[in-house]
Amino acid sequence: MPYLLRSARFIAAEILEKAVAPGNTVIDATMGNGHDTLTLCRLVGEKGHVIAFDVQSAAVESTKKRLEEAGVLDRAQLHCMGHQHMAEVVSGPVDAVVFNLGWLPGGDKAVTTLLDTTKQAVHAALSLLRPLGICLICCYPGHQEGDREREYLMDMLAKLAPQQYNVLWHKFLNAGPGAPECFVIQRQ
Repeated sequence: MPYLLRSARFIAAEILEKAVAPGNTVIDATMGNGHDTLTLCRLVGEKGHVIAFDVQSAAVESTKKRLEEAGVLDRAQLHCMGHQHMAEVVSGPVDAVVFNLGWLPGGDKAVTTLLDTTKQAVHAALSLLRPLGICLICCYPGHQEGDREREYLMDMLAKLAPQQYNVLWHKFLNAGPGAPECFVIQRQ
């Protein structure tokens, strides 16, 4: 079967499958409806741990239900709080942090991640990564806050010292405005 070059979200999922192993501790910084949280729970296995954040109680409830139905809720710790507080909750190094910026799928599009809190969260995530840990950030330009987040991330991530981090930017050049983009950061 030929390899299909697909969207930033699919590239992020492929990277997660290669980078996250049973027994890992990982963070879902934006749990949304719980799809990434469920994937992470499956990848970390019975001995692993997933810590997930979202400011919307509907996101937390949706995620909780999804994890219960899959029988993996015991692997997760769900927090109804902003991702900018992750360093207050997570004390030790983590193997991966996942961000899916934007709004809750199927939710109110007026409620989005915000540049100010995303800045804090990304800095916290990078400080929590263990050596060779990864941070995946799917970004959605095409709306005001998404454009601001993308612009900030492009500038900030480009300035990370290559001795400390490797940074990959995945963007389809012919996808048009608003297409998702993925940043992959690995701590050295």
